This record gives sequence, structure tokens and C-alpha cells, in this order.
Amino acid sequence: MEPQLRAKVSLKNPDHFLGLGFGSGLIPFMPGTFGSLAAIPILILLSYVSIEWYLLVTFVVCLSGVRFCGKTSEALELHDHGSIVWDEIAGMLVTFLFLPLTWINILIGFVLFRFFDILKPWPISFFDKHVHGGTGIMLDDLIAGAFACIFMQLMLWIDFI
Repeated sequence: MEPQLRAKVSLKNPDHFLGLGFGSGLIPFMPGTFGSLAAIPILILLSYVSIEWYLLVTFVVCLSGVRFCGKTSEALELHDHGSIVWDEIAGMLVTFLFLPLTWINILIGFVLFRFFDILKPWPISFFDKHVHGGTGIMLDDLIAGAFACIFMQLMLWIDFI
């Protein structure tokens, strides 16, 4: 992140700390990828809880992300700056809904999520361009996560993974 932008956010501010994915969004190259990687320890921890708890945590992460991403975006005075990666964390949680957490699933799910998040096929691109603020920052990644989840479910169904 450029120094003039870095001066606008503080890791001591809870909204910024979380919006920046525990600081992973400050890595100067591929912040979205590192934000997605930051979700893996959370996924591993959630693999020990019931699906009801997983759903609850995912819901809270998604809902609170609207605030964290919106506040961080406001501080930076930029919409969806690359360093804002809480949306990637939420998208990764959505990717693994109702899936067994194995290392191969983590690898495939990660690649699929990044694929959809980066390429933004329709309708992801529509929401990315037309919905703004914290909701817009979150929504495209949540849809990318849903696409990745559907692909993962199909691969499990056909016994590909």
C-alpha cells in the first residue's frame, strides 16, 4: 500500500484491522490472495464446530464485513482498494459451506474462489460495478464464494474430489 494511503488507516482501529484482514491486506503484492490465505486458519478452527456454528460465524463475518470494509474504504477515500480483504475472508467461508475440510478441498476451493474473484464472470461483475460501499465490497466476493462452493459440491457429487 502506498505510504499516503497507509497513513489513513490504523491497525489499532478494529474496523481497519479487520477490514485489512488482520493486516494481510497490507502485503504489497497480491493482497487478495493473502487475504484469502488468512481465512484458512479460521476455516480449520471452524472445522471443529457444528454446521450450525459454522453458519452463524459465516453470517456474522459477512454481515460485519459490510461495516469493516465500508469504514476502511471511507478512511482510504477509495472504493474497494485492494488492501481491503475482509471480503475475501468471508468469500472463503462461503466457499466451504457444507464441505468436508480436507487439504485437497482447501487447495481446490482456494483456487476456485480466487478464479471467480479475479475474473468476475456475470453476475459477479454486475454487482461489482453497480453496488457500492461496504455492501458492494462484500457482495461480489460472497457471490464468488457461492460459485466456488457450487463447483466444489458438483465435484464432490461426481466423485472428482
